[in-house]
Amino acid sequence: MSRLNTRIKVYSSIAALSIGLGAFFTTGSASAEEVKINEVHETPSYIIDNWSAPQKLSKEEIAIEFLKQNSAKFKLNKSEAEESFIIVDEIADDSTGTHHFKLEQVYEGIPVYNGGQTITLDENDNVTSYFGTVIPDLAKEMIEIENIISEKVAIDKAKAALEKRIGTVENYDGEVKAEQYIYEYKDKFYHTYLVTASTSEPQVGFWHYFIDATNGKVVDSYNAAHNVTAFGNGVFGERRKFEASLLDGLYGLHDQTRGQGVLTFDNNHNDALVTSVSKMFTDGAAVDAHANAQITYDYFKRTFNRDSVDDNGQPLLSRVHVGENWANASWNGVYMSYGDGDGVRFHNLAAGLDVAAHEMSHGVVQHTANLIYRNESGALNESFADIFGAMVDRDDWIIGEDIMADGTIGLRSLEDPAVLIERRTAAPYPDHWSLRYEGPLDNGGVHINSSINNKAAYLVSEGGEHYGVVVEGVGREATEQIYYRALANYLTRNSDFSMMRQAAIQAATDLYGADSAAVQAVKQAYNAVGVY
Repeated sequence: MSRLNTRIKVYSSIAALSIGLGAFFTTGSASAEEVKINEVHETPSYIIDNWSAPQKLSKEEIAIEFLKQNSAKFKLNKSEAEESFIIVDEIADDSTGTHHFKLEQVYEGIPVYNGGQTITLDENDNVTSYFGTVIPDLAKEMIEIENIISEKVAIDKAKAALEKRIGTVENYDGEVKAEQYIYEYKDKFYHTYLVTASTSEPQVGFWHYFIDATNGKVVDSYNAAHNVTAFGNGVFGERRKFEASLLDGLYGLHDQTRGQGVLTFDNNHNDALVTSVSKMFTDGAAVDAHANAQITYDYFKRTFNRDSVDDNGQPLLSRVHVGENWANASWNGVYMSYGDGDGVRFHNLAAGLDVAAHEMSHGVVQHTANLIYRNESGALNESFADIFGAMVDRDDWIIGEDIMADGTIGLRSLEDPAVLIERRTAAPYPDHWSLRYEGPLDNGGVHINSSINNKAAYLVSEGGEHYGVVVEGVGREATEQIYYRALANYLTRNSDFSMMRQAAIQAATDLYGADSAAVQAVKQAYNAVGVY
């Protein structure tokens, strides 16, 4: 079992990254490198290597030296290389002896939103991999850095734009935050504030607004609330057992034994904590939401030693009875929200364990790779939520089977994606990359195309023959470790399917060895779904 026992925050300028334009090449101190080039920026998406550094260097110095040696491959000169990256996180994995650095590309000290890199050292301090996106020649973009608006003004501009979109927000779910980023949008680069806001009323959302730091205009925006299309009509009579608290003579759905707490609120009663005069609670939706949050917390703690979604005990807050017959469930960065369903297609959304696990897994994604909720990275975001939803539930490979009121078998099937249709677009879920959806709907197909990675994960676990490719599965226990490790240690915000494949190979290699059945299963699974 992978346990990330040591986490050290390090902030320092470091030297440039590297890459070559060929698929394979050799350096003087290493075996042949394997490189995948990003077609947009013509810099590496990943480098797989076994690079030996000069002796007597610290781990951080080794990472820096690797970047210096390869700076030209990222289309950076030596001077740019010294100033273009910061180390933002350092993870020592005691179970494998590996060391993982997370980096950000910066321009004039400001992080590049579509960037992000990881570098891994093995137990002998050899550099074994680089993953990420480097955007070269930013100096030529003439990005305005001086004379910018304040953070407060940016937040006010974002709030005004949001409330024009959804109506007046009486209360935001937590602090509205703003961070500076260099942001690429429609082939132009902007100095922006990324303003994030979480709402439940008048609409559930985890809103991302990119505000031009020079003039306060909205450059881009999207809703990253991770929706699952509905469940409904309360509890199905199953007796649940869960932790609560005795508060001022009333029992409340407040579990103080897990992280910083698991709490469940009733949206019908001004978000009051759900209470009862006895140990027996009668609100079926609240019971399910509360118990499922506890089960999901326990899964991540037991399986990965992860303390809640942020690995720092973040309270798991659930709201039930949200909206008017709202046929959905959502994670908005702060709260889990469950609608009561429409009674036609969906039962109450709080009733599904895999639905709750899916939504809370978005929180894990948010605090690890933080995959951008658009296009292929967004499809991976949805896929990880499905994969962990299926792992927590563990009774099948279907998401949402317990909450369908209309007889549909579920929302998505990891085993057989094409058996179901994505209702947002009436498109079938593809089980091969060549069949992927490439339209503008659904944030570029984040739900639709999630099925490609879902199918790969199913094959890694269970095996089978798919499009003529035979996969020998390695079981759920190995599969969940591989995917969690890939998410936590290798992927970055803008990772695509090809990077996912290689990240899974690296994770399997770390855990089980380069010649293991797990590595072979990963390679064959992604061959089977057409991802290389």
